[in-house]
Amino acid sequence: MAKEKTGLQQRIESGKPIVVAEISPPTGSDAAPLREVARRYAGKVHALGISDNRDRVCMSALAAASLVAAEGVEPLLHVVTRDRNRIALISDCLGAEALGVRNLLCTSGTHQTLGRFRAAKNVFDVDSIQLLKTYAGLGSNGELVGEEHFKGVGPFCLGAVATPLADPMELQVMCLAKKVAAGARFFITQPVFDLERLGTWLTEVVRRGIHEKAAILAGIRSLRSAEEAKALAEARPSPRIPDAVVERMASAGNASQQRAAGIEIALETIERLSAASGLRGLRGFQICGDSDPGAALEIIEKSGLGTD
Repeated sequence: MAKEKTGLQQRIESGKPIVVAEISPPTGSDAAPLREVARRYAGKVHALGISDNRDRVCMSALAAASLVAAEGVEPLLHVVTRDRNRIALISDCLGAEALGVRNLLCTSGTHQTLGRFRAAKNVFDVDSIQLLKTYAGLGSNGELVGEEHFKGVGPFCLGAVATPLADPMELQVMCLAKKVAAGARFFITQPVFDLERLGTWLTEVVRRGIHEKAAILAGIRSLRSAEEAKALAEARPSPRIPDAVVERMASAGNASQQRAAGIEIALETIERLSAASGLRGLRGFQICGDSDPGAALEIIEKSGLGTD
């Protein structure tokens, strides 16, 4: 008997706009704050992404996804290859399905030297493309771990990360095509601040027809302070934050006014991307609320992105 498609997968196939949000699990074991945040997102997003130890050690993303699902919100589990070998990755996938979690975002993950756990050893046994291909065919082929197959497993709604700000652009778009061939049905970009660069990247994505095979969601992040904006702009080339954005945050005033300015910039970004006819390959947005769920919810409400 065929399994019912996830709500996110049905939304992708419908061709309608998509809105998801992303949160980080708590750094402790108390589930109450996570449950409370999940309830705040109920009915406002098509799925709630759960990051996987992105820049600090947190509660297991799989456990957090199960708790989110228990609050009536469809989870989108992030799976990072940085920390697990192929055995653990497949074991977690089997556990996720047993818990009713079938939306999976497959990513290599941020290198540990860029986070707080610099002394930890990475794994990177497989890359994100190999992981996508493995999860997509797990029900019929388990050769990655020496098994014939895993009967009755899947299908999953698989997604991946897109990096429109990385160079060379041609290589990044080729990587997208490989991820689609491996099983990706949606992409979430890194946080977008440089709209000109995103437009150039999307033009190439559309030219190659990738947007017709996978839904593309633009990542939206609300800057909390001028200090954060400056640090992000200086620390690494991605996300690219234009000088005008950094200057606007710096001139906003006190901490409360800077937070408000960050929300305003995010809302303007969504408005501009939604209105830009040249960005026809864009299907929706992911609002990052890992550090400030209140700001993320305000953005969703004021932008009119709430689910229909």
